[in-house]
Amino acid sequence: MRAVPVFLYHSVSEDPPDWIAPYTVSPKTFREQLDRIADAGLTVVPLRRLVATLHGGPALPANAAVLTFDDGFADFYWTVAPILTERGLPATLYVTVGAIHPPGGEPTGSLLPDSRMLNWRQVGTLDAVGVEIGGHSQTHAQLDTVYGQRRTDEIVGSKKRLEDAVGHSVTAFAYPHGYSSPAVRRQVRAAGWTSATAVENKFSSATDDPMRICRLMVRSDTPDSVFDDWTAGRGSRIGPIRESLYTRGWRSYRRFTRFIGAPVGGPPKD
Repeated sequence: MRAVPVFLYHSVSEDPPDWIAPYTVSPKTFREQLDRIADAGLTVVPLRRLVATLHGGPALPANAAVLTFDDGFADFYWTVAPILTERGLPATLYVTVGAIHPPGGEPTGSLLPDSRMLNWRQVGTLDAVGVEIGGHSQTHAQLDTVYGQRRTDEIVGSKKRLEDAVGHSVTAFAYPHGYSSPAVRRQVRAAGWTSATAVENKFSSATDDPMRICRLMVRSDTPDSVFDDWTAGRGSRIGPIRESLYTRGWRSYRRFTRFIGAPVGGPPKD
């Protein structure tokens, strides 16, 4: 299997809030990492190209890579999009619907701490210029620890709100915190999402699970040597990856803490 690095970014900023700082890279670092991707001979393709391959469509080009961004920070509009445009690179932006606000208005609410997030006009503009807009739930809840109508709102409701906003179908989903379960993945598929990204910090591949696509999370402290290994297809396993006993145990622990009223929270743990 050929390793496909699907890079996961959150914020690209010089001065992020403390809570997201560990998951933020500076614009300078971001540009340098894009240079490293190009120097390694990788071709950045839209996520939908990988998804089509996973559903039995045309093969990916050799040495393919994918760029994804989670949550919907305002710096994507002001910083990331111009850099991608000048280089002609595609990307997928997964937005937490409840964190997006009308211009001059307030968001409906999410579990993310305060930060500058996109407004709906900016989301529409990004969609119009070719950025793939995907869903990241309503509130950024840990979907494998919520049930019933709450989970339906996070998965189905967020899709409807996003489609109403951009005026067309959206099919790409990302699990908040990277957390899912077999039941969550079945509900995501049944809602009409045709792909969903996890994290795993593994490479994707042409045989990956389209409802649990592996990604590599780029952090503020990701060493250049590690990033170079990723661009060379080294340093991690290749998906698909079966759920480990650790993953199942960690899910049980998070469900228990939620049951007793002390859910595991904090910044994205994708």
